[in-house]
Amino acid sequence: MARITSESIDRVRDATDIVEIVSGHTDLRRQGDRFVGLCPFHEERTPSFSVEPRDKLYYCFGCEAGGDVFDFLSEKEGLDFPDAVEALADRFGVDIERDAEDPAAEKERERRARLGTLLNRTAEFYAGFLWESPKAAKARKYLAERGLDEETLKVFGVGYAPSPWDQVLTRGQRAGFTVEELLAAGLAQKGRKGGHYDRFRSRVMFPVRDPRGRVQGFGARALSPDSKPKYLNSPEGTLYRKGRTLFGIDQARGPITRSQRAIVVEGYTDVLALHGVGIHESVAVMGTAITPDQLGLLAGHADEVVLALDADRAGREAMLRAQRVAAGRNIRLRVAAMPESEDPAEMIGDGAADRFRALVDDAEDLPAFHVHAILAEADLSSAASRDQALDEAVPIIAAMQESISRDELMRELGDKLNADPGLVARRVRSSKPEPPQHADPGPAAGSGNGASAPARGSEGAPPAKEPARPREPRSVGPRERRERALLAMCIAEPSKGRAYIERLTPAHLSTDAYRNALTWLEDHLEAPLAGLPREDEQLSAAIKQLVGRADGLLAAAREAESEPASADALELNFLELEQGLVEDQIEAASHAEDPPVALHRRRAELAERIAHFGTPGTE
Repeated sequence: MARITSESIDRVRDATDIVEIVSGHTDLRRQGDRFVGLCPFHEERTPSFSVEPRDKLYYCFGCEAGGDVFDFLSEKEGLDFPDAVEALADRFGVDIERDAEDPAAEKERERRARLGTLLNRTAEFYAGFLWESPKAAKARKYLAERGLDEETLKVFGVGYAPSPWDQVLTRGQRAGFTVEELLAAGLAQKGRKGGHYDRFRSRVMFPVRDPRGRVQGFGARALSPDSKPKYLNSPEGTLYRKGRTLFGIDQARGPITRSQRAIVVEGYTDVLALHGVGIHESVAVMGTAITPDQLGLLAGHADEVVLALDADRAGREAMLRAQRVAAGRNIRLRVAAMPESEDPAEMIGDGAADRFRALVDDAEDLPAFHVHAILAEADLSSAASRDQALDEAVPIIAAMQESISRDELMRELGDKLNADPGLVARRVRSSKPEPPQHADPGPAAGSGNGASAPARGSEGAPPAKEPARPREPRSVGPRERRERALLAMCIAEPSKGRAYIERLTPAHLSTDAYRNALTWLEDHLEAPLAGLPREDEQLSAAIKQLVGRADGLLAAAREAESEPASADALELNFLELEQGLVEDQIEAASHAEDPPVALHRRRAELAERIAHFGTPGTE
């Protein structure tokens, strides 16, 4: 796919309200010209997270997460750079332009865009028909009897397909879409005797969207008991892949990210019922077992996934396949023990929302759940059946990380099977678990539109990466803190800092990131973010971190009505870096035949000058 132009990226950045975006993940309060709050990237009790609305930047002084609004969406919502730009462009009404691209690729992109427009228009038509047409009264009654409130149904865009055979076909052609496009979008199909007709008729329509809210296809439920099948999905095609989509992900993405937990159920009405009672982190796999791609999509938003699915043997086997993917993504899978013949929508309809919440809160880790299910099905009076249960349970335990939970599960297995603990331990040790798997990153894990992940340099961004896990504050040594402090002060006070940028050399700095930052600042000190090459990930991160520090200095100075970087502070930090450089030179020359007398003299001189400033403080 062709690159989005830099001018378009700048327009999107200028139009974006970063406070609005970040507020979806943490509460912010105004403090002077900036906003502060608890960091959404690591656990903390005292706010150390800062958002600069003017420069569209965020920074955490605790874990050092920082960047611009595109970085924020990439980190918190699992979007790669092009998708982050497009999502913000859609949200804030900015048209984006692209550089010239391969004609075939451009044609395919335009085709996909037209199919997306057709699906969105059709979803709007179905929704309007449900609420406005007398012919949809039966559908409205069905939904009301399921206990689904109108507000939730409208939020999800639920609709109704009229009964005539050509309503969508005719409307689509009148709007300028071809029959071939209607077929490709899964809205029409060929008749046995020729001609074409609407795929969906007299059915409640559930639009299935990607994380950005774009319609990919539909699930449709028949109201008449004579209509077969009861549920009809869009056919697999250019945009719709059942195993790569999750119903409700567009509405649940924010709540999942904030709670770091996703609840996975089986059906459309389950999701609608749960959202109706405030359980907003729920999504549906639409009647299938959870797939690696669906789990990969959730891993971009949550640390934990609770499966409230059918837990028969086939369902458990599918869960175990998902567990192998989860191990590769460091995501915890738990299983809520759902009552037989009762789904979440029925529980909610019976006023048992609290009972469902309790089941989710008490959910077991998937390995323990599966082992307990194996034991429950085994004939414990038969040695052959106990052997079979042991054969089934051992690989599950062997796949677990060594832990107290694993040891306890081994002991419980031995006790239930009346087996020697040593036998169980030996079997577990000798078992070779399958290596962790990774989901296909395809459309579900990234853009949701079926395009492959861009290579490095596409859109000026690195390829899609594993979603970041919550950060812990990084340990930084005194020397690196001084380097960071001096460079940040130079950015905060460029008129004073220019002289120090010119005095500094790469040898003064201990990391490649800050050496590269120094080179960049030599030519961009007054506007460090202007033209920052996003493809150079290390440089981009370092400069954004330093700008975040500089903004913090400026904000603190405004509140204290003081300078963000005094001449003494600049000089002190430079002298300390000079002292570090001399120490390095003395160490390097320690084995030379001639003692480095001049270096020792220089070190003493620096120590005396530093002492003149009193107790040093880097930041």
